[in-house]
Amino acid sequence: MSIAPNSYSRTRKRLLAAAASLAIAGAIGFGAVATGTAPVLADAVRVEAPQVPGFADVVERVSPAVVSVKVKAKIEPAADDGSDQSDDPDGMNNLPDNPQLRQFFKQFRGFGDQNGQFGNRRFNRRDHNNDQPRPVAQGSGFFISDDGYLVTNNHVVEEGSAFTVVMNDGKELDAKLIGTDPRTDLAVLKVDGVGKFTYVDFADDSKVRVGDWVVAVGNPFGLGGTVTAGIVSARGRDIGAGPYDDFIQIDASVNRGNSGGPTFNLNGQVVGINTAIFSPSGGSVGIAFDIPASTAKQVVQDLMKSGSVQRGWLGVEIQPVTSDIAESLGLKSQNGALVSSAQDGGPGKKAGITAGDVITQVEGKDVASPKELARLIGAYSPGKSVDVTVWRDGKSDTIKVDLGTLPSTDKQASADPQQPAAPAKPAALADLGLTVTKSENGKGLVVTDVDPDSDAADRGIQPGDVITSVNSTEVNGTEDVAKAMADAVKSGRKAVLMQITRDDSNRFVALPVAKG
Repeated sequence: MSIAPNSYSRTRKRLLAAAASLAIAGAIGFGAVATGTAPVLADAVRVEAPQVPGFADVVERVSPAVVSVKVKAKIEPAADDGSDQSDDPDGMNNLPDNPQLRQFFKQFRGFGDQNGQFGNRRFNRRDHNNDQPRPVAQGSGFFISDDGYLVTNNHVVEEGSAFTVVMNDGKELDAKLIGTDPRTDLAVLKVDGVGKFTYVDFADDSKVRVGDWVVAVGNPFGLGGTVTAGIVSARGRDIGAGPYDDFIQIDASVNRGNSGGPTFNLNGQVVGINTAIFSPSGGSVGIAFDIPASTAKQVVQDLMKSGSVQRGWLGVEIQPVTSDIAESLGLKSQNGALVSSAQDGGPGKKAGITAGDVITQVEGKDVASPKELARLIGAYSPGKSVDVTVWRDGKSDTIKVDLGTLPSTDKQASADPQQPAAPAKPAALADLGLTVTKSENGKGLVVTDVDPDSDAADRGIQPGDVITSVNSTEVNGTEDVAKAMADAVKSGRKAVLMQITRDDSNRFVALPVAKG
């Protein structure tokens, strides 16, 4: 079939006209309506969603108050042993032949990745004068006054001899150390002579609730001002870091270098100070711990005033009250702190507190646990006279104690040295699963054997332990233990409280009396 020349020409003109219409429609936009057969194209997708409140306003106001803290120290050069270090500039040759250990040192020895972006900042000892301070740590901090006082962690500054703070705008300023408190891991630095600083205030952390939004600002991995957000995950955490553990747990991302940095509420107030993380990998897994603002505020005030913190001291060793212990003592709850020993020469012993007492109140404030007792006593100044309520012999008694000064290192309770006793004539306490013999000095009973299926074994009693008292009554023979158990049964109690001495320290263990 053939097309006549005129028909072909007309068809070609129609096709060219259609193409021109499409080109014009494309040029004037997707929303243009073209004539003829050109298609109509839709608008780009756009969702009109409600605006979610963000953290930008808070961050904008508080960021100028948050700084990075660089710490330097004078490091003594290693003794010259004549060895050639040129083939081991990183000191790796002296490590054990353990690939995991070597990888750990490569990753964590300096500020972040030694071979990456932050690699060449640190520890090529040939690039430094040995008389000059060298970088040893870096962390975060924040101003708490317009005249230059700032807060950080003790573990950030403890090895330092020179300190530099890096402002939010990048300006670097020298700082001096005012004071530290290792027990709460807090420190105060001071920057002088550069005008007034933007500063932040502490919040009332008693109003902080689990689930509240928080914002953490700090210097992770030396990156500088970094903001992360999350919620309060828990309160009152005890992670075994010290005697005053009462951490706020948050899930905002916190990493190495965030230490000493603040966590803010949505009002721009500091609710806590980033101090520790739980992490099997070394990086953030969403579990971080903050020193509460109430603790920090009190400690910081003392450090600014005198450079140190003076705490009251009761001079007793304490342990928790378990349900068995409460039952053995006739207590209605597990609140309180059980005195395992009163230290010789300590304020508590001088006032009449003895082993076996349960401290239930201080100045009318309830004592929920041993940690709570430590915090309550530590909040008072040395020399302060306080009323201590104890549970003793089935009733409460109040003792007035003049607090001493908490020693720089915890004193251990003195005890008479116990010599290993020869189990010449062991006697069985079958109901308790114990075999005992009299001690060589005649004070107490030495445990020579423990039934592995007994309550005594479950509660940690071991051969070599010395039973010195049962229900606050000294024992020197099995008959004394039997009498104490009988008295407990007559009183309607289901357990007896044994005082155990091991390695010159005391503790109490509650054991159920015979059943049936």
